[in-house]
Amino acid sequence: MPLGTTIHNIEFKHGKGGQLARAAGARAKLIAKEGKSATLRIPSGEVRFDIPKLLGNSRTIRGAAMNPVDHPHGGGEGKAPIGRKKPATPWGYPALGRKSRKRRKYSDSLILRRRK
Repeated sequence: MPLGTTIHNIEFKHGKGGQLARAAGARAKLIAKEGKSATLRIPSGEVRFDIPKLLGNSRTIRGAAMNPVDHPHGGGEGKAPIGRKKPATPWGYPALGRKSRKRRKYSDSLILRRRK
């Protein structure tokens, strides 16, 4: 794969599924290669050392289209609003504005430059 190539849906562990650059229009850029390893600039602006494995696209179902037992946004008649003060993840945690990354994550050593 040539340098400068834009890639999407990158997985960290083989078979686990894509975790980076999965949204529509989101893409990472290949900026360096060393053997089987690569350096990527991910959408947040972070530069990361990784062994990229590429997948296709992944589809997701909207929470509002689910039942209340499946998602906090689920239920209601027709196109109902969220019905809560703030949007939530399927597990009930705040979806916007809350930092979700662990402070001492095992892959911190692979990050070369933090996002701004």
